[in-house]
Amino acid sequence: MMNYTEKIREAARRLLSEGKVDLVIGYRRGTVPMMNEPIHVRQADQVDQLYWDSFCGVNLANYLPKRTERIAIVAKGCDSRNIVVHLQEGQIQRDQLTILGAPCEGMLDRRKVWNRLAGREPLEVREENDQLAVTGRGFTERFPRLELLQDNCAICLHRNPVIHDELLGETVPEQTEVDRYGDIRAVEAMNPEEKWQYFEKLIEPCIRCYACRNACPQCYCPLCFCDESKPQWVGKSLDKTDLRTFHFLRAFHLAGRCTDCGACERACPVGIKVRQFTKKLEKDVWERYQFEAGIIVEGRPPLDVFLPDDSQEFIK
Repeated sequence: MMNYTEKIREAARRLLSEGKVDLVIGYRRGTVPMMNEPIHVRQADQVDQLYWDSFCGVNLANYLPKRTERIAIVAKGCDSRNIVVHLQEGQIQRDQLTILGAPCEGMLDRRKVWNRLAGREPLEVREENDQLAVTGRGFTERFPRLELLQDNCAICLHRNPVIHDELLGETVPEQTEVDRYGDIRAVEAMNPEEKWQYFEKLIEPCIRCYACRNACPQCYCPLCFCDESKPQWVGKSLDKTDLRTFHFLRAFHLAGRCTDCGACERACPVGIKVRQFTKKLEKDVWERYQFEAGIIVEGRPPLDVFLPDDSQEFIK
C-alpha cells in the first residue's frame, strides 16, 4: 500500500497529459505529521505533490457532487462506495470519472498515536511494515499498526474498491471474522433510561461546529435542515433539545446511505463517537433488507423504492 504514491503520480501525469481528465483529486502530504490533506491537481507539472500513506483518511468522494469536469479520483474501498451512492443519486455521472482504485489495509487514527505519545510531539512518522515508527525530540517509539487503525477500518468488510477504472495495487484480503455491531447490540440491550443517559453523555461535548456534517460525503444538500430558517426546523443553540434533534435527524437522513467511512468521527474536534447513530441504522437496514450502501451499482437502494408487498410491521 505504501507504494501507491508513485503509481498515483504516474496515472495522474498520464491522464492530464493526454487530456483525458481536467482534474485529479488526491492527497498531498500535510505540513505536520499524520495530517495529509486533499489536493486538486489540474496540470501535469503539479502531480509530484500527490502523496499516499495510511493517514489519507479524508473521503475524497466529498468533493464530487455537482461537478462538471472530467475527474480522476483516488478511491479507497469506502470512497468507492460513496462514489456509487453519488452515481445512484445523480450527483455525478459515471462518464465523468476515472476512478483510481486503492486497495486499503486501513487508515490510521492520529488521535490514537497522540494518546500513545502522552504529550510528546511527533516530528516524523514512518510506516515500517506492520509497525509505525514515531520520532520526536529525544525519542523514537514503535507501535503495532493494527492497534492504531481508525475504529471503522478495524471492522471494515470492503477494503477493496467496489468500482474502479485502474487499480493501483493488488487487492488485499477482506476481513471476514469481525463483529460490526457488537457495540450497537450492547446499546440495544439497555433499558430506556440507560439508553437516554448513554446518548446524553455521548453528545454532551458537542459544540455544534457541523464538522461531522461537512465531512460526510452524503451530506450534500444545498441548504441543510439545521440551517433552514423558513421554516426553522431546529434551533441553532447548544440547547440539549437542539443538539439531540441535529444528531438524530442527520443520522436518519443517512439511513441506507451511510458507508461507515468514518469521516464524521475523524472530523469531530471533540472526539464524539457519532458513528453510534449511523451504525444503528446501518444494522437495521441490513437486517431488514440485507442491503449495504454503495456495493451494487445497478438498481435502486431499498429505501429509495416502494413495492406494494413491502413489509408493514413498522406501522403496528
